[in-house]
Amino acid sequence: MLNINKIRSDFPIFDSNPGMVYLDSAATSQKPQSVIDAVTEFYSYKNANVARGLYGLAEDATIAYEEVREKVRKFINAEDRSEIIFTQNTTHSVNTIMRGWGEKFIKKGDKIVVTVAEHHSNFVPWQFLAKTKKARLEVVEIDTEGEIDLADFEKKCKGSNLVSVSHVSNVLGTVNDIKNLGRIAHEHGAIFVIDGAQSVPSIITNVQKFDCDFLTFSGHKMLAPFGVGVLYGKEEILESMDPAFYGSQMIRTVDVKKSEWNDLPYKFETGTPEVASVVGLGAAIDYLNQFGMENVHVAETKLTAYLLSKLSTTKDITILGSTDPKKRNGLVSFTIKGVHPHDVSAMLAESNICVRSGHHCAMPIHERLGVAASTRASVYVYNTKEDIDVLADKLEKIKKIFK
Repeated sequence: MLNINKIRSDFPIFDSNPGMVYLDSAATSQKPQSVIDAVTEFYSYKNANVARGLYGLAEDATIAYEEVREKVRKFINAEDRSEIIFTQNTTHSVNTIMRGWGEKFIKKGDKIVVTVAEHHSNFVPWQFLAKTKKARLEVVEIDTEGEIDLADFEKKCKGSNLVSVSHVSNVLGTVNDIKNLGRIAHEHGAIFVIDGAQSVPSIITNVQKFDCDFLTFSGHKMLAPFGVGVLYGKEEILESMDPAFYGSQMIRTVDVKKSEWNDLPYKFETGTPEVASVVGLGAAIDYLNQFGMENVHVAETKLTAYLLSKLSTTKDITILGSTDPKKRNGLVSFTIKGVHPHDVSAMLAESNICVRSGHHCAMPIHERLGVAASTRASVYVYNTKEDIDVLADKLEKIKKIFK
């Protein structure tokens, strides 16, 4: 069991913002002091470009950078460190797959499969690829509980070349059975991509068990700084791909007639990386590992269940997706009858309650559910039941104002 009071003391932002109720971790998490210190220490004592210099400072920076690659490998149970590519964020990772694999292997008439519940970052790149390659984009429906319609998924996977789905929906909070979805995709000969932006921060991730071909996620949603993401890919698939970007570290040799690419993973890491943010990601992984990801997941699941119980019993609040806590993780999106989500968010902000409002970069699922926008509350390791109580009490007051 996590000691939430002890955990909260590790986050300086709560000391500097007394009374703040932060329920927007699905957008970005807060940072513990150990992560802040790791970034500060790098800039104070190891600041140099990586893989460039033979002097001590540069070697120290390179060692610190590469140590994080190994931490990430272990964190998601990849087979080899060469399968871990540092990117800017999940969006950058998905686009790297689209450019490097999709533009090379997707042909006219091929089929790409996504779901209606995807974040734009896992929807628009594939939509763009289908359009430019004259391929077909098939969009899988959800059922009445907000879960992927398995019959529709199976049907649309037939003859598919690539299937890309989120492990956890950033609007519905639905935890998809990605092991089963991947099995179906592979049975039909498709490459299987997982958007792990909302799952990796709190769910044990095992890419070998999932048997995914690619996994993408962002550091800033799991206590790390902005500017670092991860793309995992199976080695043989990464070897077959073209780089998405060109120049600098991804080069082995260049002459006036041709260029040769570097070995994995550097083949996909262009230019000077965000070294300090990568070091911060390593510190974030260390911080989460001290609790054990199973304990992190259990704590977040319990908080999600409590959030659902408070909101589902409140009159005039409609929860998007399932109200079964066993099917959810980390977040709840909702609407209040007669109140625009932006008004809800603004009025909560007046009481120092931080939530998200809008379409959450997921317009198709909002359109599918018949709402233009929603309010989203999301929890993480530093949240308490008291945070949720404060939210629920304020929502009751907001409802009364608009009656």
